Amino acid sequence: MAIAGLGMSAQAFADGRGFTVEDMVKMERVVSPVVSPDGKLVVYAQRSTDVEKNRSRWDLWQIDLTDAQAVPRKLTNLGSNNDGNNSGPQWSAKGDAIYFVSSRSGSGQVWRLPIAGGAAQKVTDFPIDVESFKVSPRENRIAIAMEVFRDCADLSCTKNRLEDKAKVKASGRLHDKLFIRHWDTWADGRRNVLFSSALDANHIASSQAVSLSGGLEADVHSKPDGDQEDYTFTPDGNQIVFSARIAGKTEAWSTNFDLFKVPATGGSAPQNLTAENPAWDAKPSFSPDGNTLAYLAMKRPGFEADRFQIMLMDVKTGKKRPLAENWDRSATNLNWSADGQSLFTTAFDLGQLRLFKIDIASGKVSALSDQGSVAGYDIQGNSAVIAKADLRSAVQLFHSDLNKANWRQITSVNQQALANVRFGDFEQFSYAGAKGEKVYGYVMKPWNAEAGKKYPVAFIVHGGPQGSFANNWSYRWNPQTYAGAGYAVVFIDFHGSLGYGQAFTDSISQDWGGKPLVDLKLGMAAAAKQFPWLDSSKACALGASYGGFMMNWIAGNWSDGFKCIVNHAGIFDSRSMYYTTEELWFTEWENGGPYFKVPAKHEKFNPSAHVTKWKTPMLVTQGELDFRVPSAQSFGAFTALQRQGIDSQLLTFPDENHHILKPANSILWHNTVLNWMNKHLK
Repeated sequence: MAIAGLGMSAQAFADGRGFTVEDMVKMERVVSPVVSPDGKLVVYAQRSTDVEKNRSRWDLWQIDLTDAQAVPRKLTNLGSNNDGNNSGPQWSAKGDAIYFVSSRSGSGQVWRLPIAGGAAQKVTDFPIDVESFKVSPRENRIAIAMEVFRDCADLSCTKNRLEDKAKVKASGRLHDKLFIRHWDTWADGRRNVLFSSALDANHIASSQAVSLSGGLEADVHSKPDGDQEDYTFTPDGNQIVFSARIAGKTEAWSTNFDLFKVPATGGSAPQNLTAENPAWDAKPSFSPDGNTLAYLAMKRPGFEADRFQIMLMDVKTGKKRPLAENWDRSATNLNWSADGQSLFTTAFDLGQLRLFKIDIASGKVSALSDQGSVAGYDIQGNSAVIAKADLRSAVQLFHSDLNKANWRQITSVNQQALANVRFGDFEQFSYAGAKGEKVYGYVMKPWNAEAGKKYPVAFIVHGGPQGSFANNWSYRWNPQTYAGAGYAVVFIDFHGSLGYGQAFTDSISQDWGGKPLVDLKLGMAAAAKQFPWLDSSKACALGASYGGFMMNWIAGNWSDGFKCIVNHAGIFDSRSMYYTTEELWFTEWENGGPYFKVPAKHEKFNPSAHVTKWKTPMLVTQGELDFRVPSAQSFGAFTALQRQGIDSQLLTFPDENHHILKPANSILWHNTVLNWMNKHLK
């Protein structure tokens, strides 16, 4: 949306207030909309947070899509007794029930809730947690991912082995290959293995789960961010296709995921369907008639931000072809239309995350959503529901009959809690960046902006680096928390960002401190020129991960640009980063190879080589369970600051990973950051 007007009236100020981190932490969150087979109902998961208890809880809700005045109906946690977290809803084939994962019995198991009413029944009763699941189209089997020791003969063995380990007094860990740790978890020998189990006439799973992927040294679903989209049943329910990376000794530097087909009842080794592609193959999805398998594929091994091209495979012949080959966007997921004539997907596109429809015959691509970011969706027939957010609103659900193409908002989550909050207006802008190429960014006004006044700037740099802040809502780097504190905000989709073509995304590799820094400098200047209410002489730069790298790089290469810096989990020393991070494929691709083979390329943009030019006050923050950017990176930056007498602070969280997620920790982080900014800008 464009900024409307120059300011707000004094009465508007009196009637409202700015958005705070406390508001953000308390907000209820909506995810995972699933539409019933007849298109008449939608069920979704909604998170509530108890700030006092420092924890959150997920419940399932339902909306009648045929009723324009329908009020959301809560399906779980209806009584006084806490029946745990409930998430991951999936419809039964007939649309008469919802399957979901619940912790109400003390462990994560699959449950089934009749939509017509009645109590939920327990579908699985395994000795270990269900990580994800998918019910077959005929509802006679269920596929389940569980974390197990692959050499165990049964599931109880995994539970018993963990209990036995807990009794051992020695705490040492012995490893003979990478990963020794991943994301925020130390390796202990377990893998996510895909199992299947028969469902009886009462929809109860057999306790005899059959291993489907256990013969492969691989995680299904993948870690740390995989889910049930990593595997799918054929329409007849007889087979399953899953995506997996064979680990071996190369797991830490390989992105070679392949698609494997296996009988749903097990009994034979998985068959590799994409062995010819040494890069990433993912998100399998069968056409309704079962004749075509759609999936996503990258071309370049080792590059996790390569374009995900949509591929179609003829199931009978195995012949493959790309779909919409000239559409220069990276698809994120795949869902078929009921008639098998189209595919749906989402993709970043010019600062938005849109829903698209792609015609199978012609490859024609049509956008089904406009402004904002589609975080999730489901489509049954012509009935579509999207979970969409933007820079002024967290996710809400919208419904449309695709024949009419009119989106109707059907949830108003947090409306009452935020009734007197006034959000900062925002606007997208563009300018000539590095190499004269067009670069996009956003500016946001303080919530109480007045005509003729200038405001200090929070200049936020996104991570990834192949990412985008976009027209989206975030619970970690939300511009509205700064606008609510009286700051203007600027954020740039510099070279390397998603949604502007793969060449633009590629351009950051081996050039981390080059074109992106040029874009940021030119972006600040362009924003200050176009929007005179920005006081660029009073600005604080903020960023995490790659954005944190850029904070360290700015400190030594744009040392007069800012009054203060906030650096979260930023890469400080290229050499130590290579030898201590876990996913080596990332740093090897971004720097042109392993450090021991091409040290000069790693050192070209090494922030630690420029510390003698540092002078800007810096707040450094870090989660100590962060194995992606290990805490030594932040400790090194803080040491460089302190040893040179530069105003600096270090905030660490022993119980957080790459992200600061716990409610109380999030509040502390945001308040510490705002106090730092207030000290240097106000």
